[in-house]
Amino acid sequence: MAGGGNFIHRVVSYVANELIVNGLANSPRFQRFAVRTSKKLEEYSDIAAQKKREIAEQLKDASKNFEIMMMILVKLAFFSWKRMI
Repeated sequence: MAGGGNFIHRVVSYVANELIVNGLANSPRFQRFAVRTSKKLEEYSDIAAQKKREIAEQLKDASKNFEIMMMILVKLAFFSWKRMI
């Protein structure tokens, strides 16, 4: 008996799915929504990629600046140490 309930559930699910899919596929309002959503997602994806490139460049610059600062600090420490001797 339990197997029959599962079969009925699958049939009802299939019929509901077909009605929903066909209803949405033939709906101009849903199609406009889908196109707008797709365009917005593409737009946001492009913006995210650009921001990712900008942040990578900023990190690269920060890393270079950090290296320069460390070199300066090492030199200052060395010269300070030399004066102490």
